[in-house]
Amino acid sequence: MSLKSNIEGGIKDAMRAKDQDRLRALRAIKSLILLEETSGNSTGELTTDAEMKILTKAAKQRKDSMEVFVAQGRSDLAEKEQAELTVIEEFLPKQLTEEELKAKLTEIIARVGASAPSDMGKVMGVATKELAGLADGKVVSATVKALLG
Repeated sequence: MSLKSNIEGGIKDAMRAKDQDRLRALRAIKSLILLEETSGNSTGELTTDAEMKILTKAAKQRKDSMEVFVAQGRSDLAEKEQAELTVIEEFLPKQLTEEELKAKLTEIIARVGASAPSDMGKVMGVATKELAGLADGKVVSATVKALLG
């Protein structure tokens, strides 16, 4: 089942349950998918990779918005963003734990042959491809810097 059909089924279930937060988040995801499908550089059906990029981008936007709202003392809006983020994360692959991330990055560093902080670019190039959707880029970058430093 494609992400789009899962989302549409979730929208129906949320409507039946009258779950407004879930419904709003699912509609936002569906909107992003439809926008990507109808954009000029797409052929209609999205690949799984493109779907994950859309979800990752949406999750990152929610996290950033939440940080801004908390900083401005708008806990009501931050709670809405948190509710939407929770729904979006249901459709994303499980994020790696810190230990799993360190293990994967150590293996990538050994494979690339990196030994100094100046090799960070080589490691990040491989790591971002292999860990796409499994870990946040900022966390990967910080962990690589710590491992090479």
